[in-house]
Amino acid sequence: MHTASQRTLHTLEQIVKSVPIGTNLALLQLIWALITGRFLSARGSVHMALSLAGFAPSEIRRSWAALRYGVWDVQELLIHFRRLVAADSRWQANEYEGYQPLSVDLTAIWRPRIEGWSAKLYRQLVGKTFVGIGFGLIAEVGQVEGQRLPLLKAIVRGSAGAESEETLKKKTLRKAAHLLTESQVLVHDAGVSLKQIQEANIPRFVIRLSCNCTGRRPQLPPYKGVGARPKKGVLVRPLERVFNGNTLAATPADVTTTFTMDGRQITAYGWHGLMRSDLHVADTHALFSVWVIDDPLFDGVLVLGTNLPTTVAAQTIYQLYIDRWPIEQIPLVAKQMLGCHRQFVFAHTSCWRLGELAFFVGNVLTWLAATLPVFPTGYWDRHPKKRLVVYDAIWHALIFQKRCLFPSEFEKSIRLRPIYLKVSRHIAVAKMVRPELT
Repeated sequence: MHTASQRTLHTLEQIVKSVPIGTNLALLQLIWALITGRFLSARGSVHMALSLAGFAPSEIRRSWAALRYGVWDVQELLIHFRRLVAADSRWQANEYEGYQPLSVDLTAIWRPRIEGWSAKLYRQLVGKTFVGIGFGLIAEVGQVEGQRLPLLKAIVRGSAGAESEETLKKKTLRKAAHLLTESQVLVHDAGVSLKQIQEANIPRFVIRLSCNCTGRRPQLPPYKGVGARPKKGVLVRPLERVFNGNTLAATPADVTTTFTMDGRQITAYGWHGLMRSDLHVADTHALFSVWVIDDPLFDGVLVLGTNLPTTVAAQTIYQLYIDRWPIEQIPLVAKQMLGCHRQFVFAHTSCWRLGELAFFVGNVLTWLAATLPVFPTGYWDRHPKKRLVVYDAIWHALIFQKRCLFPSEFEKSIRLRPIYLKVSRHIAVAKMVRPELT
């Protein structure tokens, strides 16, 4: 057996061994079909994927039953996986000025024709909301040998087929606020608003704002003696924009700074001590800062909102937000490489569980590819690099069936039949007619 296959199978055994006996073996077989890419060939069919992986019909039925009815939870698998990563000690969380990023993302597996499912999420490819199974991903971001790598901390799913995208966002943000440690900062893309972040009581955050975002000063402007007294602070507009043919000028920045990163000169403009523009000064409000980052590597500018202290450097804010991008790799591997962008399961529990398992396996596969030895793709590959495709080709052989010895915790569940005393048929009938004979 290949070294990569041995390491992979051993890792999976350590992750699922705490699941009840029988279910852990069936779940291990299902994960093996996922990690070897059989779902891509089977176009999302569970039974076909297990069959392509070389399992017998009885094993296929047990794995399907474990997916639908098994007593297991993906959060338990994540805990064991994180313990393995911590014991390996090669993955190290990124840290900037004492702050570590906690990346949050919303993703979905699109199911436009699933019966009894009306939940819709915004799909960027079609530019509108689409029926799908939504998930919230929460991950820490670190690196292994200089390669950035996300490490899942939680997977949030809905509770009903009619749950809206806004409800899923609130649930994910509440979960992230609960998991946030003293040194971590929540990092999110433009999918959430500043109002949602503040309502979720996120203690520290860095989020991307729209280019036409505005804020207000938390003090009332002086009364001019004419008209109603002002109730809101002076409006702050970070970027210039055009509205109804009129040019609305940008507010001068409170601070302007430059820093160098990867040989590029980056300019940052900051506005501090702002409150939301929809609130009055008398309302309960929290202050935040806006940073506009002008990086020559990208077209346009990046507008970021944060409640970190004003003493934190603009480069730190920028680096924290950049570390949000690696979380996109988890759904990319799960849906495109492992083939779970389509599903042929229809029970709602199975839909959620298969999606959670796909994202979890995608994260495990990414970590394995980063920590396993480098393998050449052929004799011509003189300087091989770590790529998921190389390891995926190694696992296509029927390796699982060749390993006949598993630990005692992995075996088929055997339920003992109840033992009854054997009595004659005539005696049994007599006892039914005349109970006093008993």
